[in-house]
Amino acid sequence: MKALDILYVDDDEDIRHIVRLSLSLDPAITLRIAGSAAEALALLDRGRLPDVALLDVMMPGRDGLSLLADLRARPATAALPVIFMTAKGRPADVELYRARGALGMILKPFDPLDLARQIRARMDPILDESG
Repeated sequence: MKALDILYVDDDEDIRHIVRLSLSLDPAITLRIAGSAAEALALLDRGRLPDVALLDVMMPGRDGLSLLADLRARPATAALPVIFMTAKGRPADVELYRARGALGMILKPFDPLDLARQIRARMDPILDESG
């Protein structure tokens, strides 16, 4: 199984904890977590680029869509794969996320035992291309 470095951004501490526990089941995943868009950008500024960013859509202040716009505006993160994790999963929402450049979305509530597989399923085409 290929190593996967993930940045997860969510304002809900309980959800962050569940995601941390869930993804710890996959020993090939490295996880960094941020509680806000500002914290995520600061992590990216001082660390290595992750393989993928998982973004909550609904956050106070700057939401996931505005964070995605910030990522696309920065040369270092312009091509960073993004997956939204959200309760907003209507077909029109999914179309919007994809139109903004996201790989797709994972619907909340999610199955903690299946989260790593869902992320890998969306990342496999990208990981296969990169070798």
